[in-house]
Amino acid sequence: MEHHRTRPPNHGPRRGTPRPPLPPQARRPAGERRPAPGAQRARPVRTARPVPPGPVPGPRLTGLGGGLFCTVVMFLLGLLDQLLFGSSLTLYGVLFLPVCVLTALWVRGSDVLTAPVVVPIAFAVGLFPAVDGSGGLLGRLVGLVTGLATQAGWLYGGTLISGVIVLMRRVLWVRARRRRT
Repeated sequence: MEHHRTRPPNHGPRRGTPRPPLPPQARRPAGERRPAPGAQRARPVRTARPVPPGPVPGPRLTGLGGGLFCTVVMFLLGLLDQLLFGSSLTLYGVLFLPVCVLTALWVRGSDVLTAPVVVPIAFAVGLFPAVDGSGGLLGRLVGLVTGLATQAGWLYGGTLISGVIVLMRRVLWVRARRRRT
């Protein structure tokens, strides 16, 4: 079947018909003249608006970044606890709480719900070097399970603190988004 080429229809205004008036934002002020053809127009310099400080100062981490931050810090704290204090699991639990708070505060608003998920994982990862592992790998695993069982209060407390901070931040974030729209 043959297709003949045709020109698309021209739906624009015909010559000689008046143009509709421009909207107010497209009109020029009364004293402003049109620049000469070929002349460069001076563009207005836009200055950056200052960004108002957010409700939570500090870095903005993605969900993955928050998980990595928490895991690496807890692993390093577990190593430090083992080297300096000889596996003081109570000290490890106390140090876990500020890491939970920082993780919950530094994760960006759209990824904030990941913080209560990553803090228990980071607790277990950091507990691995902190437990007494005198019996090799199997002894360290038994120490890890024992440490998780005996230090569950710190684990639940840090997760609860992180969850409460996250829920408060999420509510504030949703309210701010609703106000903007």
